[in-house]
Amino acid sequence: MLIKWLYFILGMIFVLHGCRPAEETPPLTDAPGVLTEMAQTPKPVVYFGVISRYHPVVMYEEYLPIMHYLTAQTPYRFELKLGKNYEEAVSDLEKGVTQIASLGAVTYVEAHSRFGALPIVRPLNEHGEPFYRSVIIVRNDSDIQRLTDLRGRSFAFASLHSTSGNLFGRSVLAEAGIDLQNLDRYHNFQHHDQVVKAVLSGEFDAGSVKDVVAFKYQSKGLRLLHFSEPIPSVPFVVRPDASNDFVKAVKNALLQIDPSRSEYTALTANWNEEFKYGFIETSVGDYEPIRKMLNAIPER
Repeated sequence: MLIKWLYFILGMIFVLHGCRPAEETPPLTDAPGVLTEMAQTPKPVVYFGVISRYHPVVMYEEYLPIMHYLTAQTPYRFELKLGKNYEEAVSDLEKGVTQIASLGAVTYVEAHSRFGALPIVRPLNEHGEPFYRSVIIVRNDSDIQRLTDLRGRSFAFASLHSTSGNLFGRSVLAEAGIDLQNLDRYHNFQHHDQVVKAVLSGEFDAGSVKDVVAFKYQSKGLRLLHFSEPIPSVPFVVRPDASNDFVKAVKNALLQIDPSRSEYTALTANWNEEFKYGFIETSVGDYEPIRKMLNAIPER
């Protein structure tokens, strides 16, 4: 009897073991792409620097889409690295914290002078031109009608390192015969939108900002008093030791953007206004006028 019970118990163990759900011992799968994806080496990370043109929240919203695009179109994974200010963005590129950056014309010239940074592409505007302008702004209800009316008034500039928000703003005033000492007071704000808000609130009588910022806030009560001469558009800049493969991959991805094609129009809909119309190649010589302006500051 005991032997029969032992055979019965062993038989039940065998049956229960055979009925174990298949999920406990899953087989290897040869589903298309699964093993290939697991075997792929992750893309090397590239940190993309940006000067503090706008509020950080705005920067992330408008620059992350182009990071995703570059990641999809190149062998690299791009991560955004915002500079706390203009100087930090240049310093990060110099130290290798970032490998590529969107700088202004002035900060590029500074970076080229300090450590040989190189411009590789620059964006086109909505008219297909590689330029933008600095705009002197006032409130709609301001009594200021011409540049000479700014004498004895208050003025808001963007960062000291800003091309359109500072260098060209001061140049336009100088051409109108107004030096800084001829102003009632002036102040350099960190972001262009801070300049706009200071003018709209009445804190300052006028200010200097990039054209895309002026257009953005024009319906909020701004009047665009004066446009500067064309300024070379903001370059994408790499370190001098950037590999040819890296530069070629980035150029190829950006130069193929064509706003006349519907697929690119949809793709760039949420991009920063400066980058959604495509790019062209650029070189050191394109920014020679900016270098000359900077060198002429002591004489003006």
